[in-house]
Amino acid sequence: MGPAGDTARPGRFFGVYLLYCLNPRHRGRVYVGFTVNPARRVQQHNGGRKKGGAWRTSGRGPWEMVLLVHGFPSAVAALRFEWAWQHPHASRRLTHVGPRLRSEAAFAFHLRVLAHMLRAPPWARLPLTVRWLRAEFRRELCPPPPPHMPLAFGPPPPRASAPRSSSGPLADLESEPHQDAAAFCALCARSFQEEEGPLCCPHPGCCLRAHMICLAEEFLREEPEELLPLEGQCPGGLACRRLVSLTLCPANCTPW
Repeated sequence: MGPAGDTARPGRFFGVYLLYCLNPRHRGRVYVGFTVNPARRVQQHNGGRKKGGAWRTSGRGPWEMVLLVHGFPSAVAALRFEWAWQHPHASRRLTHVGPRLRSEAAFAFHLRVLAHMLRAPPWARLPLTVRWLRAEFRRELCPPPPPHMPLAFGPPPPRASAPRSSSGPLADLESEPHQDAAAFCALCARSFQEEEGPLCCPHPGCCLRAHMICLAEEFLREEPEELLPLEGQCPGGLACRRLVSLTLCPANCTPW
């Protein structure tokens, strides 16, 4: 589903944020950045360069982190998104986005750019979440994000580790009557490795388990020109031919 060296490790968080300046002397300024820890990063910005903040935000605080886009599969993917958001005029993916208007505030312009980015490849197919951290700053994005990208509010949830044997669909495999069948991918018939949990159909009565890459290839049969599937029909046989969404979770969570 992507370069072998550009995969996410379980439990990692990669986000791109938008800061808004509350200082009356610089009010209205914005800043786009990358982070793996939003709470710590905004403290660094408000602490100045000596605390790890950026030179563009140093001495101009206080800054408020108002918007966060997260769910990137790797740090590289998030950093590329950050660069394009900072330099839309230089990104070949955003040539259709017009320059900032004279009467357009920096905040409004960055939201306009973001709205088009979420609809442009390759970002349009990523399992991203658009999270408003401050409700009073919320604006409707135009165009709206794709249907598979949820809008969220408040701080991001605590980072979770990859599923282990103590939780999830494989927690009680020893008590399941078909333990041997559950240990193999239904599409390629190969066994699951310890570091990769299977993706499981969320519909009751369907026992399909598959590798993420196998299920992605199955879903992409209808879209051979794409790299990342968004949804597809469950290949679990006549008993389950429902349309399901495939969220490529960086933590390889189950079910899909």
